[in-house]
Amino acid sequence: MSIGTVPGARYIDRQMKDDTLETIMRLKKEKNAILLAHYYQEEEIQDIADFVGDSLELARTAKTTHAGMIVFAGVHFMAEGAKILNPSARVVIPDLQAGCSLSDSCPPKAFEYFRRQHPDHFVVSYINCSAAIKAQSDVICTSSNAVKIVERIPRDRKIIFAPDRNLGAYVARQTRREMLLWPGSCIVHETFSERKIARLMLDHPDAELIAHPECEASLLEKAKFTGSTSGLIKYVESAKARKFIVATEEGVIHQMKKRAPGKEFIPAPPNHECSCNECAFMRLITPEKIRASLETGEPEITLTEDLRLRALKPLELMLEWSK
Repeated sequence: MSIGTVPGARYIDRQMKDDTLETIMRLKKEKNAILLAHYYQEEEIQDIADFVGDSLELARTAKTTHAGMIVFAGVHFMAEGAKILNPSARVVIPDLQAGCSLSDSCPPKAFEYFRRQHPDHFVVSYINCSAAIKAQSDVICTSSNAVKIVERIPRDRKIIFAPDRNLGAYVARQTRREMLLWPGSCIVHETFSERKIARLMLDHPDAELIAHPECEASLLEKAKFTGSTSGLIKYVESAKARKFIVATEEGVIHQMKKRAPGKEFIPAPPNHECSCNECAFMRLITPEKIRASLETGEPEITLTEDLRLRALKPLELMLEWSK
């Protein structure tokens, strides 16, 4: 007999989860630890985090925190970023397998070869990349500041934008700059079905389509508003519309509901009957794994000092240019 068929199993499961969450809160205090969570994490993790944000907001928080331990409820490149910006803190990620399809699409050796073919280009890399790619870049950007960052570059400079081709194409249109785009993409943001979204828009004519710039250009053309994760949240707070079709990772809807109560949010459907609009890597992080990381201080993110310093320079330039 499985646990699901035992009378009272749901109560037992809920009690175990509550105990885990209480233990996390206690351990954070005991270990002088801070829990940082991305908007794409599951609701319970967002609710117990010390700070929830997008990549730019999380980077700023990681840099300024005085906590002895940073537990990163996100993906690997985010935890690496925290270690780059705050080397004195012990940075742990609850599951080392929590990677990123976009980061994986840009292997460091292949990118180094590509960059050497264009030595006169200024390299702008989206923060969704490995420390090794950051170390090869001139400046880092996030989806919330990418346009601002590119606009800071002299117009006579040639630009390489990596690794997200969709975000790069969006920035190129916004800034009217020609850029060489590395052909990387996010599996979540490329899986949304335009046909199904069009059907939703017909079924809900009062709903606004809002989208993340990692989505394909043809979908962005249909969107009422395009913005970063934090930008999308701010938009639904102030928009007059009461209903939204949300084309980004579904986890962000939790914050939208909290900040814009009374409004309705419809997750954009993927191409297939699956949960492809959820990031499988983000979902590897669970409360149980967070508790284990707090108990053991593992798995720890480590970087050589040479790599950290080379990756630090473009990250610090991003923070400077984002002020």
